[in-house]
Amino acid sequence: MDESQRTFFVTTITWQRLPIFRVEARATLLVEVLIGYHDQGKFLLHEFVVMPDHIHLLLTPAIEISLERAMQFIKGGYSYRLRKLEKIQVWQESFTNHRIRDFEDYQRHCEYVRMNPVRARLARYAGAYPFSSANAKVPLRRNATGAKAQFS
Repeated sequence: MDESQRTFFVTTITWQRLPIFRVEARATLLVEVLIGYHDQGKFLLHEFVVMPDHIHLLLTPAIEISLERAMQFIKGGYSYRLRKLEKIQVWQESFTNHRIRDFEDYQRHCEYVRMNPVRARLARYAGAYPFSSANAKVPLRRNATGAKAQFS
């Protein structure tokens, strides 16, 4: 399977859809976990948003890592770090995913992720939401070759 077939739009929700990420420290910790695994090369994180009770990700797992393993890093890594601070159940089991088919599909999902906080009235514009890759203050290094090359 080539890299263009390994990019996914993923959604996972919190346990009982509790809005645990309304607490800034919890949302910030999740952003740190996402960026940490991205920086370690576990996956390429194209876009993400941390909403009060769910997250959306657009990611490409590293060649040797399955999507399930990448999600295990994210959900397990976050839960492990949060349990050091407080004892709460975080995640609903499983996640949903959609394999990105082409560049237009990729662009649609990027826009969906970026605009999610605006549609939910959590921000006036995408870049104003602090827990999203759309925010310029989030230190997410993007692939220099760009997504278009992936899907051509």
